[in-house]
Amino acid sequence: MLFSETAPEAWASRYGSHPTQSLEGLDAFLRHRSVRRFAPVSISEDTVAGLMAAAQSASTSSNLQLWSAISVQEPSRRAAMAELCADQKQVKDAAWFFAFCADHYRLSMAAQKAGVDPKGLDYAEFGIMAIIDVALAAERFACAAEAQGYGICYIGALRNQPAEVERLLELPHGTFGAFGMCLGVPADSETARIKPRLKQSQVWFRETYDADVSVDEYELRMKPTYERRGMSTSWASHSGIRADGEHMTGRDVLLDYLHKQGFFLR
Repeated sequence: MLFSETAPEAWASRYGSHPTQSLEGLDAFLRHRSVRRFAPVSISEDTVAGLMAAAQSASTSSNLQLWSAISVQEPSRRAAMAELCADQKQVKDAAWFFAFCADHYRLSMAAQKAGVDPKGLDYAEFGIMAIIDVALAAERFACAAEAQGYGICYIGALRNQPAEVERLLELPHGTFGAFGMCLGVPADSETARIKPRLKQSQVWFRETYDADVSVDEYELRMKPTYERRGMSTSWASHSGIRADGEHMTGRDVLLDYLHKQGFFLR
């Protein structure tokens, strides 16, 4: 296993301090990082079936199961997918690539066959449920994969060109590609580190939201991470630019696309 930090070591990397409580059994969860360099090692379909079983064991609102995953393995289709995902090398090189989709289509077809008109699927509530369902399933998949020593990388760039992804994957009305995921064996050259996170006191509030929350302490812990990458920035500046509306990488049209697919119409 390339990444072998203990849970206390991973905790220290996350928070810049040592834990005062037992973290038994949490090693695989706390040592997570995005893997972008994969070894040319295959992963069996039986293994992936087990990981998908973990994904399907995730919580799902009212057992509606409003998600699907499409594996993209055929070489020319994978190459086309990588190009649509900002030409990211990990999309090309991973043993497996999945497009995780919010999915109203399956329920709509089943309901109509049962004689029920699922006309409420265009409400925002059902769109939110589908997004929650697919995120919970994918993260359960990711945790199961990492527990077995594999590496994963989420690919938000699947949303850069949603209509083109729709055509490539032949997505029906009532679905959309929410994000991608690379799965593979981390390359020996992979040097991804555990990334610092905000302190728990900055995200976990008691009883009511703390509107005076400060990220100043986190800025100090993130500085070495940016310096290693040759970046002269701060978390607030880097993250703020990401949210300034000028760096949408094509996703500024996403709401119109979601409306076309029947999501968030009311």
